Amino acid sequence: MHDMTALLVELGSVILGLGIIGRFAGRIGLSPIPLYLLAGLAFGEGGLLPLGASEEFTAVGAEIGVILLLLLLGLEYSASELVTSLKTQYPSGLVDFVLNATPGAVAALILGWGPAGAVALAGVTWISSSGVIAKVMTDLGRLGNRETPVILGVLVIEDLAMAVYLPLLTAMVAGVGLAGGSIALLIALGTVGFVLYLALRHGRLISRAVSSDNPEMLLLVVLGLTVLVAGLAQELQVSAAVGAFLVGIALSGEVAEGARKLLTPLRDLFAAVFFVFFGLSTNPADIPPVLLPAALLAVVTMLTKIFTGWYAARRAGIKSRGRWRAGGTLVARGEFSIVIAGLAVATEPRIGPIATAYVLILVILGPLTARWTEPAVSRIKAMRGAGTRTAGGTGTAIGTGTGDSGRVREGKATTAVAVRPTHEDLTPEHAGEGRD
Repeated sequence: MHDMTALLVELGSVILGLGIIGRFAGRIGLSPIPLYLLAGLAFGEGGLLPLGASEEFTAVGAEIGVILLLLLLGLEYSASELVTSLKTQYPSGLVDFVLNATPGAVAALILGWGPAGAVALAGVTWISSSGVIAKVMTDLGRLGNRETPVILGVLVIEDLAMAVYLPLLTAMVAGVGLAGGSIALLIALGTVGFVLYLALRHGRLISRAVSSDNPEMLLLVVLGLTVLVAGLAQELQVSAAVGAFLVGIALSGEVAEGARKLLTPLRDLFAAVFFVFFGLSTNPADIPPVLLPAALLAVVTMLTKIFTGWYAARRAGIKSRGRWRAGGTLVARGEFSIVIAGLAVATEPRIGPIATAYVLILVILGPLTARWTEPAVSRIKAMRGAGTRTAGGTGTAIGTGTGDSGRVREGKATTAVAVRPTHEDLTPEHAGEGRD
């Protein structure tokens, strides 16, 4: 088959398959991300039917998918909101680092990987996947939830921390001296600081320059600017995802709203390609030998991430349900973890398979914990409450209380009242119906 013909056939089959998978996931009430990953495993190297002709195109599409995910995430918030979040969330960022980087570092030292391997695996277990979490929050309709700024605050601190972490890891892996590592770090910090300065001081001018009444022109300018800044950020050892996020926060007002409407379909397409590509780049045969240690590490860091989100939401004054939703949402690991493992694999080859298995476990569990952590905790509390009432015997309610039916009980008299559910009382399926 001709190369171009094979490319078109493979791409058409992949995109059609993604559409079918997405519809099936919607029917069963599940995020399509785990199914995209499993599909990638099935058609990648060592899978059932390896794809060859479209591999390079898929790799580029996957990178664009991550960039668009972070761009749309940045468009949700302004630069001033970002700075406020950083000022208020830095204690949560410290807790996040200690709780989630430590298990990876300890595991690497136990395995005898040395300092570079410990720093690398610490990064793999520390950083949540902004791309996966952005997609999950969109799928669950939670972008308007009260806990969403808390989640984004933790993610932003992690993403910006990569501007410090990645140059340091690169220097350690390459054996570069203190001077070389310091120069790379200063360049990275200067880049992030400069973009944040432009967003804060001149965001309106940037939005005005990008603005256009013609949707086609707006799409081309915003997309072109985002990809350009992401590429420059990558060249300067700052993550392309961070660059795209900073472009998003630099745009505001009608420009941001118009860009969201135009770019959302593109984001959904290329984000699906990203998750499939992640599966395509993994050989299923490499996973079984490291599955047990990867699973143990995944369980430990799943619990530490849930506590991180719970703690961050508690500091922000979010009620119980929102705290558990925040914790469950932060579980997924993804693109950053794979980038980190890729940097370190030349020095410590064993990190590749275990990082892949670890990320696959948590990128599949992440959408599930995001959806079910809060309902599971609520169900456990309800069962414990029912057990307590049963143990205490049955009797006449005394005083004032509110039952599940929305009736207020006072002695034997009952009065029907119209109870308007608060944001915290909404189920995961309806939690994003409005902003509080």
